[in-house]
Amino acid sequence: MFERSQLLGEGQLPDAAGLVDAARSLARDWQVGPSAFLAEHGVASEAEFKRRAIAGGQICQHAQIGFRDPARTRRAWVEIYEACAARGAPLVRYGICLDWVMGLPRGKRETATRGTGLILAEPEDFAALANAAPVAPHFGDFIIGFPASVENTCAALAAGSTAIGNLGQYFTFRLPGWDDDVASTAATVTALGLIARQSAEVLVHSNLDDGFAAMCTDLSSVLGLALVEKHIVEDLLGARLAHCWGHHFSDPLKRLAFHLALSQVNATPGTMVYGNTVSYQGGSAENFASLASYLATDIAGQMLCPSGHAVNPVPVTENSRIPDIDEIIDAQLFAARLSGHMAGQRALIDPEPAREMAARLVAGGEGYKTRLLKGFAEAGIDTGDAFEMLLVMRRLGGSRLERLFGAGAAVEVSPQAEELAERARCHLARVGEAERTAFAARRPRLMVATSDVHEHGMRVLERVLGKLGAEVLYGGVSVDPGALAAAASAMNADAILLSTYNGVALEFYRALKRALDRHGAGLPVLIGGRLNQIPDGSNTSLPVDVTAELRAGGAIVCAEVEDAVPAVLAALDRSPGD
Repeated sequence: MFERSQLLGEGQLPDAAGLVDAARSLARDWQVGPSAFLAEHGVASEAEFKRRAIAGGQICQHAQIGFRDPARTRRAWVEIYEACAARGAPLVRYGICLDWVMGLPRGKRETATRGTGLILAEPEDFAALANAAPVAPHFGDFIIGFPASVENTCAALAAGSTAIGNLGQYFTFRLPGWDDDVASTAATVTALGLIARQSAEVLVHSNLDDGFAAMCTDLSSVLGLALVEKHIVEDLLGARLAHCWGHHFSDPLKRLAFHLALSQVNATPGTMVYGNTVSYQGGSAENFASLASYLATDIAGQMLCPSGHAVNPVPVTENSRIPDIDEIIDAQLFAARLSGHMAGQRALIDPEPAREMAARLVAGGEGYKTRLLKGFAEAGIDTGDAFEMLLVMRRLGGSRLERLFGAGAAVEVSPQAEELAERARCHLARVGEAERTAFAARRPRLMVATSDVHEHGMRVLERVLGKLGAEVLYGGVSVDPGALAAAASAMNADAILLSTYNGVALEFYRALKRALDRHGAGLPVLIGGRLNQIPDGSNTSLPVDVTAELRAGGAIVCAEVEDAVPAVLAALDRSPGD
């Protein structure tokens, strides 16, 4: 176990009651403002609309917009809505892919490394976007859970948003250049307190896949953590919590069972169930099959147990680049037509296996919550203090929390764990015997890291390299280039293997090489993932492939995980110190 002093050893920490008092004062000036969506439907909140939709049998749809340019984003907000409405497929809500620098205080954003997302500089920018068309604005990524939580939440509320997140990111995401988790936690608690003191019902959105779900091997642990989040948000702070999940839920039965289980333990209308994006591993035609598979499951879930979660048809190009406006429209029309077809499939669906699994998940999740709260109390953690609860959970991490409070033998192996194991197995199978033998004989010390918050590829890489006999050194998630170079040099790594996703491949690599040069470490750098970046001065907000530029700069580009094996061997053979 652990003791309080091991995790909260700073001495005087912010007082949760004082943070709530600050939120109460803020609420006098910051309340939910008007929005085109609220006016169009005559409701005070998205939750009120969702309850009407449930009563009327409507399945809501969510679209995600991911452009960097504010004007293009506003145009997309209008064009997607109008095109879908004209075809009888009206959208209910939009999510915006905000840049990670939005999590930083406004004064620190100018000097921060940008990703591919949108930056809303002022509250007026939030409002201009939210009122472009009558679609519910979902301000999720990098709003709550970060040092800028309070200023972001104020702006989102004033813009008429009544679903704000993403609390799940608080537990696992690290902003480049920011390591003050006390300040981030204090800002998060204050923002949650502000939401709780709105005259309208505002949902605190938490995407479990962005939080600890990715680290749990047991699906009942994921549900247990959702229950603990609910305790913090609702019991301790008085707000309303709505969960999202779905990125890594490829198994249809487990996807449906988790929906049923979550609906059983939380009656609050949900935000959305996210698309199973990790299943997009082929071309557009193949990805349409994956789109149909998870959408059919999610639509069936809303038919069997309507929860208000909007289904999210992710465009089939999403695994290779940011989808354009017409591709988002196509995906929405596909979902609307599929919903119509699914109505005739109801008699073919047997829900009993999913219901049985859901019952096991609920029992396991409740047991997890009970053990965690008891264990925290025994360690001296105040389980009635939202600040202490959040900070301790963040510092322990999802994997350790599961080891401490999970069921032991998995109630139901998580889809994430299953998929990681299967992807690692497939990549391993493509490594030749001669390369396996040479790799094991060399036993290289390899530092793996990610340039951003997406760690799925890195975790597969860790498994494959470890199975092949490498000594795998952990370089960090969303690590700063300077810190990665310093760690690799200090730990005598033979090479750095970098997984990248969020459109910063070239800029990050160049910064890493400069840092390695300062340390006098001529280490080979292997890079894989989404190798793109938005060019300076781009008028499309769409990233372009930078593979050629990376190679020209000395990077060793790996299209697949297994490509790292011969690349490492070749790099070690070329090493002057070998």
